[in-house]
Amino acid sequence: MRLRRVYDEIEPGDGKRVLVDRIWPRGVHKGSFDEWLKEVAPSTELRHWYGHDPDKFSEFRRRYLAELKEPEQAGALDQLRTLQKNGPVTLLTATKDVEISHAAVLLKLLQ
Repeated sequence: MRLRRVYDEIEPGDGKRVLVDRIWPRGVHKGSFDEWLKEVAPSTELRHWYGHDPDKFSEFRRRYLAELKEPEQAGALDQLRTLQKNGPVTLLTATKDVEISHAAVLLKLLQ
């Protein structure tokens, strides 16, 4: 499993490319990825509160992990685990700083 920006070029080792953002990224066409699991993304409220402020990342991570235990999010997380069993998976996000993104939290959780 790996993490990349949805705007990055497709690479042969990407395997299943899964968009994990709640909002459709600007300028991206459907052929850029295989699946869109928006249910696994943080809630709108949490995303707005966080605002990609590095000082809030630790608390964001804690809150996001709690959200992932909710039924809808847990189901989407299970889908990612199933995909992972069937081969390589690349998590895709439009976030500029992927190291402090929800996708980085997901990657660590799934590894």
